[in-house]
Formats: sequence, structure tokens, C-alpha cells
Amino acid sequence: MVDFNQMYRANAKRLTYLAYMVVKDWYEAEDIVQEAFIKVYKKIDTIEDTEKIRAWLNAITVRTAIDFKRVDKRRNWASADVSLLEYSYQKSGMGKNTESEVEIRLFKEELNRSIHKLSESYQAVLLLKLEYGMKEAEIANVLQLKSTTVKTRLYRARRQLKRTIAEKYPA
Repeated sequence: MVDFNQMYRANAKRLTYLAYMVVKDWYEAEDIVQEAFIKVYKKIDTIEDTEKIRAWLNAITVRTAIDFKRVDKRRNWASADVSLLEYSYQKSGMGKNTESEVEIRLFKEELNRSIHKLSESYQAVLLLKLEYGMKEAEIANVLQLKSTTVKTRLYRARRQLKRTIAEKYPA
């Protein structure tokens, strides 16, 4: 049986740094680690291989950080959408500029939906690369993977994403 308190003491500081690498805010990183450990506590009985606890904790923390980042981004989009509406009402008519902005926004939303349909392993590497600008080596370090594995997953995720987008937007 795994001692939760000991596991927390041994990993909390490292996981806080890991969460910080994703969200770039120490206070949010601490909240993320707390949330991650709540998830761990609920699933602690499912641990079979104690040698893989560190990787398991890393994955939970990174995914929780990505979820926090998504929620924060949605909150910011909502306020941006309101200001965009106010701006469009101030203008007398909608020009081509606004139409192209709307098309771009819709395409980005479709792209985001397509990314979230990918497998979790592809999502993790792709989101860390695209949204957080991490290099392959950083992603490998965060997810505790080999650099070649990260490169392969990025390649496959992009290829799968291109196929999905090509089906929805044929040339």
C-alpha cells in the first residue's frame, strides 16, 4: 500500500515546478498540484506498479495544468467576444475584414475541436508544443518521455490533424 502523505511530501515541490512550466504562475501551479493530488487520492487504490508512480503523478499534473489553462483561456475568450461584439456594433457595417476575422475564429475553433478528438498522448505533446511553445526536449522532460517519442507523437498528431481538417475543408 502506498502512503499518500509520504508520496505528497516527496513529489509536491517537483510537481509544482512542473505545473509552473505549463501555466507560468506559481499560485496557479500550487492550486493545480492540490487538484492533482485530490485526483490521486481518489485513485490511489488503483496503483499496481509503485515504480511508475512518478510518471503517473507527472501525467496527472500536466493534464490538470492543461485543463486549468483551457478554462482560463475560455474565460478570456468570453470577455474578448463581448468586446468584439461591442466593437462591431460601433461600426456602421460589417466589412470584409470582420468577415475574415470571423472565418479565422471559426476555423480555429474547429481546429481546437479536432485537437481534442486526438488520443490523450497526441493531445498532450501537441498542446504543449502549440499552446505553450515548448521545445521537444522540454516536452520530453515534462512528460518523462524520450525526445524521439515526442517527435514521433508530434509528427503523427499533426498528420492525423491534417487528415481531419482536409476532410472537413476539402480544397
